[in-house]
Amino acid sequence: MRYVYPVISRRAGGVSVGINLNPNNACNWHCTYCQVPGLKRGVAPEIDLELLRRELSTLLDEILNGDFMLQRVAEGSRQLCDIAISGNGEPTSCRAFDAVVEVILAVMSEFSLSVPLRLISNGSYLHKADVQRGLRLMAACNGEVWVKVDAVSSEAILRINGIKLDAARLRKQVEAVALLCPTWIQTCLMAWDEQPPAEAEMQRYIEFLAQLQRDGVPLCGVLLYGLARPSLQAEAKHLKPLDAGWMEMVAARIEASGLKVKLSL
Repeated sequence: MRYVYPVISRRAGGVSVGINLNPNNACNWHCTYCQVPGLKRGVAPEIDLELLRRELSTLLDEILNGDFMLQRVAEGSRQLCDIAISGNGEPTSCRAFDAVVEVILAVMSEFSLSVPLRLISNGSYLHKADVQRGLRLMAACNGEVWVKVDAVSSEAILRINGIKLDAARLRKQVEAVALLCPTWIQTCLMAWDEQPPAEAEMQRYIEFLAQLQRDGVPLCGVLLYGLARPSLQAEAKHLKPLDAGWMEMVAARIEASGLKVKLSL
């Protein structure tokens, strides 16, 4: 299939049906931990909405009415947890993002699905009217956004996400998406050249979250996770997973700022 794929999601807790709007492997960010082969700079191509509808209907029918779960999924994970607009690049870079959301919601309605529709995004295209309308449609149907915040300082963002971005602009992106649709912050932490993130960087990250709390930005919480699969980027040689104790310590610090945390090791 061009756009639709199934995956066992450790963060969702079962089968997630992914919607890949970037089959050209193009993204405006270049995250060092990205698992996309041949990742390149760019935006999503034109989306064939009718093909997307057919593919999503076909896969959902196999999952819900066929033997997909029995044949392909381990017993403990045989539940459909969500439909996630994600894939091989930034999905909101596609044109007419709102039309994509309309198609997905229509197919979900045909199957009487009550699972969440999630958008996994770096938040960089929130200025687009079609993205804002798509998020409002999602919010009206109990959808949610997982927005990326892996670091806060300009230097760390450039190293980890491959983009020039400062804390003030990052804050505006997070606030903008949170005001449109229920939002979780999604953070991936890793060791770089055997070293965990510097304490000064972690303090800035925790203060960033605490300030969002103090300002009343409506966030659901933080999805904190580490490396589980190898990066396919040139920077992979620098990366290693952090140990469980270190991740649990960070989770406790986030919770102390007043935000709920879901930790995936």
